[in-house]
Amino acid sequence: MRPTAKDLAAEAGVSLATIDRVLNGRSGVKARTVAKVNEAIDRIGFVRNLSAVNLARKKTYQFRFLLPEHGDQFLGVLVKHIDEAKKAFATEMADVAAIRFPVDDPYKLADYLGGLDADLTDGIAIMAPESPQARDAINRLLERGGEVVHFLAGQPKADSIDFVGINNHAAGATAGQLIGRFLGGQEGKILIVSETMQSRDSIERRLGFDDVINREYPQLQTLPTVETYGDTERTRRIFKNVFANHPGISAVYVLSAEARIPIEEISKLATQPLVKVVHERTPFTEAALQNGKIDAVIAQNPGHLVRSAIRILKARVDKRQPLASQEKIRIEILLKENL
Repeated sequence: MRPTAKDLAAEAGVSLATIDRVLNGRSGVKARTVAKVNEAIDRIGFVRNLSAVNLARKKTYQFRFLLPEHGDQFLGVLVKHIDEAKKAFATEMADVAAIRFPVDDPYKLADYLGGLDADLTDGIAIMAPESPQARDAINRLLERGGEVVHFLAGQPKADSIDFVGINNHAAGATAGQLIGRFLGGQEGKILIVSETMQSRDSIERRLGFDDVINREYPQLQTLPTVETYGDTERTRRIFKNVFANHPGISAVYVLSAEARIPIEEISKLATQPLVKVVHERTPFTEAALQNGKIDAVIAQNPGHLVRSAIRILKARVDKRQPLASQEKIRIEILLKENL
């Protein structure tokens, strides 16, 4: 049977009250006694039943996902999985919810994070563009005792903070290989599209993409990234200029998670078939794969993303190390044939 607190007390030669103080990090225990208890934990393999402790104390974990206020279908998919996780993690005393916020405004974001009470919100998974204001506000939240996970979008110089998402440099490199092979050695130009290059995932994907194309497909020319800001009229205007000034475009790579607007507008302008590779599985990209409007989707499992963020936050609150192998997010390549 699993060792109990009573077994631990006997092994360490201390009282149950002392065991309780050591396990809960309370003061009033000599360093030598703490060391004795920790040594006894290692010897007998004691594992604290945190679920039972939380149930007895009526402790509920409060976790929030801070997501962009505006977005297309991919954000809707994430919110759906957050709602599912709310039900799934209820038995583990975790309350989970999504909050839509103008995260692209660094000052509003910093004010929001600065106003969070770490006693009322145990952890937050944040999906936001990088900025000095966001970075500093996150560090102050950590200092107040809150836990933070970078969700899909990371901040530079934040190696100490957990990140949930794929390796975006590798994802961009994967897109480069797919487009290079789909084109089968032909020459051409590649149109590269992003909502904003202030997003770290877009920057890393572009770097990975260029590494592969420049190294292995010198017959292909990558054009400068165009930024749509998720605006249909802006996208239409930019694409008209690009196609007018760059004959010979043979492929399109959409760096950002929302591919619907770019692909729909390109379909109206292209006069010949183009190879198209995009990111994230959404209702639009599924349909576009089926009807041949796009060739491949580079995806990451949204349910795994959400569950991983919750598990990491819970482990950090419990002062445990997350299980790294469980939280590794794989890059998935979706084709019409394997949907």
